[in-house]
Amino acid sequence: MIAHLNGHLLKKTTQSLIIEAGGIGYEVLVPLSTFYKLPEKDERVSLHVYTHVREDAFLLFGFYTTLEKDLFLMLISVSGIGPKLSLNILSGIGPQDLLMAMASGDAGRLQAIPGVGKKTAERIALELKDRASQALARQEIPMLPLPEAEDKGFIDDALSALVNLGYPAKSAKSAIERAQSSVKEMSLEGLIREALRMLA
Repeated sequence: MIAHLNGHLLKKTTQSLIIEAGGIGYEVLVPLSTFYKLPEKDERVSLHVYTHVREDAFLLFGFYTTLEKDLFLMLISVSGIGPKLSLNILSGIGPQDLLMAMASGDAGRLQAIPGVGKKTAERIALELKDRASQALARQEIPMLPLPEAEDKGFIDDALSALVNLGYPAKSAKSAIERAQSSVKEMSLEGLIREALRMLA
């Protein structure tokens, strides 16, 4: 089982990336919280990894911080929540906010995440409240700065990211257009974050 990857970043999108390590290119699925912190292409990257094995697939999920991986593992322990929905949840809310919502049993905040229905939000709040509270008590959560994006042609990437999170294309496009006038310095990360804020 692969638990950690350290190598060169060959390619990155808002949903996945390819890391070359030992002459092998590993495709790794990542949440937006990790995507925001990735270095530029061809630079070295180090990720915590969860290996998911199914009869028809061998999938790697990557996380920049141990907190993100811990939250992912908590989420997939809940009945009815698989790796894809867990990744979606981590993309729809920052890890700090997610941990706080889980620890406080805030089902309403969890339900606001795209793809999370009322029953799922209530299950998360009920089943993970104690574990999240313990995790919150154990650690201080750092606020990491977002890297600047050099590529200015990222409107389509932002739209794709929001649609993949479950937002209707029309609503996502409208939010991105409004976000463009709100962000101080244009970057893919900033645009997605501002659009998500407007959609919340």
